[in-house]
Amino acid sequence: MKYLNVLAWVFILSLTSCQGQDNSKVITTTDTSRKIEVIDFYGTHRCVTCEAIEANAKYTVDTYFQNEVNDGVIVFKTINVDEDKNYTVAEKFEATGTALFINVIKDGQEHHIDLTNFAFDKGRDQAVFSTELRDKISEQLKTL
Repeated sequence: MKYLNVLAWVFILSLTSCQGQDNSKVITTTDTSRKIEVIDFYGTHRCVTCEAIEANAKYTVDTYFQNEVNDGVIVFKTINVDEDKNYTVAEKFEATGTALFINVIKDGQEHHIDLTNFAFDKGRDQAVFSTELRDKISEQLKTL
């Protein structure tokens, strides 16, 4: 019985080790632009799923939103949370490892939409990930 309890805890920890908690929030900013940032946070050492999240998020933005990227309405960013220069931005998003956010900037506010759980759930299936992320970004574009 004790062995089964240990196995259960190992399984639970393995499921949550790379995943962050949902922490979508709104903060005030001095940025007066109206844009969407798709931000992929990552650590220096990444698993296959972590690498797939970045690749599939970039693919989605490049494939479906090229006009918005060219117009500066959508920006795709990758940020290594392990680099000292990125400490402030990682702290602002509470990102300590792999995390995916849509940051909607408008009306002097940043709306941080945490897609980390979605990204880990769908990250290794490009078709599903891309379709769902496209829909999430399109929904936020309507709010600008």
